[in-house]
Amino acid sequence: MHIHILGVCGTFMGSLALIAKQLGFEVSGSDQNVYPPMSTQLEMAGIELMQGYHAEHMLGADQVVVGNAMSRGNPAVEYLLNKGLPYISGPQWLAEQVLKDKWVLAVAGTHGKTTTTSMLAWILEYAGMSPGFLIGGVPKNFGVSARLGETPFFAIEADEYDTAFFDKRSKFIHYRPRTAVLNNLEFDHADIFDDLTAIKRQFHHLVRTLPGEGLVIAPEADRNIADVLDMGCWTPVQFCGIGEGKNSLWQAFPIVPDGSQFSVHFQGSKIGEVRWEHLGRHNMSNALSAIAAAHHVGVLPDQAVAALSEFLGVKRRMEKVGQIDGVSVYDDFAHHPTAIATTLDGLRKQVGSARIFAVIEPRSNTMRMGIHKGQLASVSREADQVLWFQPHGVDWDLASVVKESENEAALFSSVEQIVNRLSETLTQGDHVVIMSNGGFEGIHQKLLDALQSKVA
Repeated sequence: MHIHILGVCGTFMGSLALIAKQLGFEVSGSDQNVYPPMSTQLEMAGIELMQGYHAEHMLGADQVVVGNAMSRGNPAVEYLLNKGLPYISGPQWLAEQVLKDKWVLAVAGTHGKTTTTSMLAWILEYAGMSPGFLIGGVPKNFGVSARLGETPFFAIEADEYDTAFFDKRSKFIHYRPRTAVLNNLEFDHADIFDDLTAIKRQFHHLVRTLPGEGLVIAPEADRNIADVLDMGCWTPVQFCGIGEGKNSLWQAFPIVPDGSQFSVHFQGSKIGEVRWEHLGRHNMSNALSAIAAAHHVGVLPDQAVAALSEFLGVKRRMEKVGQIDGVSVYDDFAHHPTAIATTLDGLRKQVGSARIFAVIEPRSNTMRMGIHKGQLASVSREADQVLWFQPHGVDWDLASVVKESENEAALFSSVEQIVNRLSETLTQGDHVVIMSNGGFEGIHQKLLDALQSKVA
């Protein structure tokens, strides 16, 4: 059977394409924007990629799988509707073809879904359970964002974004998990949710799908998650917490301030210590959730702790992409004020008084709408300098953010300007964190090339 995927280079749809290929489907796909790491994965898997959305791309396909980036007016969408071609959303296809026979471990939340799902999949792999997984990023321990797996266990990043132009439920409603991690909850995705209450309602729809013999894992301190559970929960809940928490079954205590070493406690007793290269309280929290979820399917906590000490991280999640002449350059997916703040805080705790330069592109739909603009000046305070990029399509002026910044900040309209400024300013021992949920016009490599040319 031949399926054609519209929006195949999106993190979810690209991962779905890999699994479809492993199931034996003939797979092709089209997209408007093709860039690594997803395009590289797909090409290596032998999946034909087509640029743009044209009717001829779907010729010969038995079914069209429609990504949630597709909307009415898209020429491919109009063609498949006019011709009556069989079509289905990505989440529903996954539910019908893969998840119906699996013990699904789903990780939901505003922040940390990709990293926590990657940790969970790695713990299960380390424990010899050969899980399947679908992740909105590429975990370095695996080198791919998705695989079918060899056992009934399947870890999935459970996104609250809507399913498709014809199905406005959150994606995660389709997954029917038995183990559910609710990492955290804040307002985001302002392009589809009117307010925080609307997001809470979708999260409660997810809670309603959980079996009574399943498990919910949640942070004790998150008031918004508490509100969701207060709406009704028919499944046991285990709480996690950093430091003391009267209801937390799982706890973590930092041993060093940057979070690169911490102890893990279960039911009040220490079970081990995690030592890794990852930073921040947010990653400690992610780790606790992953350990608790793995425990639900039989992984001993001390084995999970050992696994996390070998966790290599995820591409584009505070990934060091190069170090030239003593200048370290990181690529990070942060695109929400909380994520920006926690990432910079973790790095500051690690590097002490060394200079940090934050390069930020407010690219997400919510950022483009200016929903979070009042928070941006303060969340980047841990950086010594902030270089803001004004991308096309942002209809509000970032100049106000620069003016309100507590630290040195500047606004740029081109990547070349940013690279030139940094290459003139950076010295040995500096750290540059590039934050965007897109390709950012290849700024990472352009900066590395500019730094290398200075050395030469």
